[in-house]
Amino acid sequence: MLVTREERPHDEIFGISRFRAAVDDSFVPLQVSTTRPDRFRGVVRGAQIDEVHITDVRATAHVVERTPELVARGASPYFKVSMMLAGTGLLIQDGRETTLAPGDLAIYDTDRPYTLAFDDSFRTMVMMLPRHLIALPADVMGQLTAVRMSGSDGVAAFVAPYLTQLAENLDQLTGATGARLMHSAVDLLTTVFTRESGMDDASDPHRALLRRIYGYIDRHLASPDLGPASVAAAHYISTRHLHALFHAQETTISTWIRTRRLQQCQRSLLDPAFADRPVSAVAAHWGFPDAAHFSRIFKTAFGVSPSEFRATH
Repeated sequence: MLVTREERPHDEIFGISRFRAAVDDSFVPLQVSTTRPDRFRGVVRGAQIDEVHITDVRATAHVVERTPELVARGASPYFKVSMMLAGTGLLIQDGRETTLAPGDLAIYDTDRPYTLAFDDSFRTMVMMLPRHLIALPADVMGQLTAVRMSGSDGVAAFVAPYLTQLAENLDQLTGATGARLMHSAVDLLTTVFTRESGMDDASDPHRALLRRIYGYIDRHLASPDLGPASVAAAHYISTRHLHALFHAQETTISTWIRTRRLQQCQRSLLDPAFADRPVSAVAAHWGFPDAAHFSRIFKTAFGVSPSEFRATH
């Protein structure tokens, strides 16, 4: 029996074959199995805002696996954030496993194998987003996969109700309003992960320095002078030390700054407050004075030109 909630007239209940297809369409390729295929029932409802997918899944018992063979196919890497809304689920990744109860959050990475097992009927909300949207170091995020984050206390207690409302109102996630709501959700989740990882712990000098650097970059994205030299000088370290910090995170400071600026440009192109500004003015505001160069790197990052992106949203 499916998880009890108010039924929607347009909800379509799937058997196992159509559920597998719906899961593949909504996420990355996954292996779905159940011991009782004849009695399996599932519902998948979703919405996509820019690069972020949010999906409300209800189903009876089954197992989902992202196998090494599926990972090897080379799909774009994403983070997936699950929040249990009813029932329980077991998440396994990176040698860790955790049981999630209603209100609990967990993150996992589609670029590495994982397993999700549900022994009974359940409901979960899943957000799937490109990894670059979470502005935290790769090694920090690697320590958080398959870690239970309780939605009943700490920072997550503020975020869980917001995510629940998104799942309940998928049909409202359209246009600029939907984009703002989704970006807010990503920002809130980043705050949760920052707290869970200890990045805001001043007693760890290395992480505290990185946190200050990330914050400085975000506050100065619009400055034409933002670059390795100005960031290093502001934190009383050498540029060599700065480059080493970012190398340890498997990126470069220039790449990080460019990515964060592109994300702000994307948000501004969706913002009604910027509607009367030409694309070139939006780009210049966020540190891209060369309009042609901006158009090229925006299309490389998001698949469409900035003008097309604004027009279609």
